[in-house]
Amino acid sequence: MTRIKAPRLMPEGNVRERLLDVATELFARKGYAASTTREIVAAARVTKPVLYYYFKNKEGIYLELIERAFKRFEAVVDTSITGSGSIEQRLRRLCDRVFGLVVEKIEVVRLMYSIYYGPPQGAPHFDFDAVHRKLFEAIKQVVAEGIQSKELRKGHAEDIAWAILGAIHVTMENELSHPERELGHEGLKRILGHIFQGISLQKGKQHGGEQK
Repeated sequence: MTRIKAPRLMPEGNVRERLLDVATELFARKGYAASTTREIVAAARVTKPVLYYYFKNKEGIYLELIERAFKRFEAVVDTSITGSGSIEQRLRRLCDRVFGLVVEKIEVVRLMYSIYYGPPQGAPHFDFDAVHRKLFEAIKQVVAEGIQSKELRKGHAEDIAWAILGAIHVTMENELSHPERELGHEGLKRILGHIFQGISLQKGKQHGGEQK
């Protein structure tokens, strides 16, 4: 069997990133099933053997871009909830950074939505529910800490976590479908402010204020 050699005169990182970028755009715009390896390599200005060398096939490039996004998401969640600050600050930081990642990776998120909610496209299996579980459990963990420390009102931690997760989803879906409404980070901050007005026990706090 002939071994495919690495392409020459072309920085490896640039090739991989270009293939991932064009595949993401094509998958999000046309759908996974309708996008072909021929279109991907043409848009990336490489040959099919180059794609096969780095990713083996279309399934490989799809899984790489999804798994890379998920790892980035996990890192954002983990670092956001373990940082310093009050319970409200930690929750606001988590929500803001997750939304910021959505904006940064909007085409990947659009692709995930099309695969998860749309008709079957023959894409390789990926546990998209793991994304939801990771975020929900992180929010619930911090909420439970806040109730125990009496920074938040006594209540059902899961119900409060659902309300906060709902704020993220509304803002995220607005960004996906109606970005002209300009909800964005400021809109998310306002929505969270209303939630924290109801659940926070800290007196005189400016819940609509900026939290870093």
